[in-house]
Amino acid sequence: MQGDGRALDPTSERSPLPEALARPPRGKVLLVVPHPDDDVLGAGGTVALHVEQGDPVHVLVAYGGLEGDPDKRYAPDEYRALRQREARAGGKHLGLESYEFWSYPEGHLPAPEQLLEAARRLARRIRELGVDTIYAPWVGEYHVDHHVLARVVRLAIAHADFRGAAWGYEVWTPLVPTRVVDTSRMHARKLAALREHASQLAYRDILEKGLALSAQRAMYLAPETRHGEAFRPLGEPFGRDRELLAR
Repeated sequence: MQGDGRALDPTSERSPLPEALARPPRGKVLLVVPHPDDDVLGAGGTVALHVEQGDPVHVLVAYGGLEGDPDKRYAPDEYRALRQREARAGGKHLGLESYEFWSYPEGHLPAPEQLLEAARRLARRIRELGVDTIYAPWVGEYHVDHHVLARVVRLAIAHADFRGAAWGYEVWTPLVPTRVVDTSRMHARKLAALREHASQLAYRDILEKGLALSAQRAMYLAPETRHGEAFRPLGEPFGRDRELLAR
């Protein structure tokens, strides 16, 4: 093992030192998110850096977000529209303008046929958009919608024969990062973006709890940095999902 810690004994359980970036690589970006507000929480600072350097960013929101209204304060269509408005308002703080909403029902594990249908639909969009980088939830997320969407994106990437970079981000469940992006300059924008999601702030403190990991991620960066966002490769389909590729 080298003294700098970068080369590790392959039998070691020690986590690797992630790559530290001041800004992400250039290229067209697709940000795939489960619910409105996850775009900000998971990779908001990184995609804001993409926008700043002139990279086109398209945001695809997979679920309708109706489970975010447990007290049923709104009619479903009204609440879905509200959350979409909040997403667009929040995105403006980050320079995001291109959104689409698929409004899938949430809170369950879809049948294999449903996973495959969604993956094929997403694969078509990946080809149409011609993106270089995809960001999506990492597969280890505990939240069922986040975990399912990661599996769908993995399948879609395989169906589309995507040759770019696909990175998993964290929202609820911390990942072991292989890349950390310095988002310190964008942190105030992230806070402003999250404040637009009043429907969610009514139930959960996404300002403090949702962004707590970003301060810890700065441990991997230069001493003067304050915030970062962590990523790891999204990976490939596994288990029964791999079998779906043959259909």
